[in-house]
Amino acid sequence: MKIENSNIAQKLALIQLADSFFPAGSFTLSHGLEALVQKGQIQTGSELKTFLQLLLKNKIATCDLVALLSAYQASRENNLPEIRLIDQQLFAQTLIETTREVQRKTGRALLMVASETWPDEKLQTVKEDVAQKRIYCLHPIIFAVVSQVAKIGEEDAVLAFLHGFVTGSLGAAIRLGILGHIQAQQLLLQLAPNMEEAYQIASQLTLEEMSSSTPTIDIAQMQHQKLQRRLFAS
Repeated sequence: MKIENSNIAQKLALIQLADSFFPAGSFTLSHGLEALVQKGQIQTGSELKTFLQLLLKNKIATCDLVALLSAYQASRENNLPEIRLIDQQLFAQTLIETTREVQRKTGRALLMVASETWPDEKLQTVKEDVAQKRIYCLHPIIFAVVSQVAKIGEEDAVLAFLHGFVTGSLGAAIRLGILGHIQAQQLLLQLAPNMEEAYQIASQLTLEEMSSSTPTIDIAQMQHQKLQRRLFAS
């Protein structure tokens, strides 16, 4: 039986990009969780849930996703100068040096793998921009461009990004001994409304309104590099 007007290829690309098997380096990130765990400020699944809810609402929704959505639109319009400007603005508004560098490293890793997986002139141009230092190559920006190139819809791209962020954080929590695999799956389902809310918030904001407000978590990320033992890059 032939399937007419199938979008199976796009759905498979979505699954591939959102899968932790995709080697973009996100498994090395804890987003400040490691420092908070070592200091005893997060010890339970309930506290972890609050941590992720705060990040989703006050940083991911109001900053990373806003930039991602704008970059996706610019990529769809083949407006590479606009993509560079969005990347620059996100870099300027990411005040923690460690976070900026991690965003750059994961963005470059994603670009390298994606350009070999979905060969495209647009991705090659972005790689040239990186080599010429015309773009910082921050992860949310590259994720948007790669999603558009892979013909993943805007909504699916946002959900894949959110899924990757949450599952990566839950994976970090498992490695840090905060919860087990079953609890992680339960928490992932519980956070679905928060992920949906994050998308709704981001879709209503412009680049000029982009902001973040997670002071305690920001401090934890700055303290991370001073930990005597570290499993994660952030």
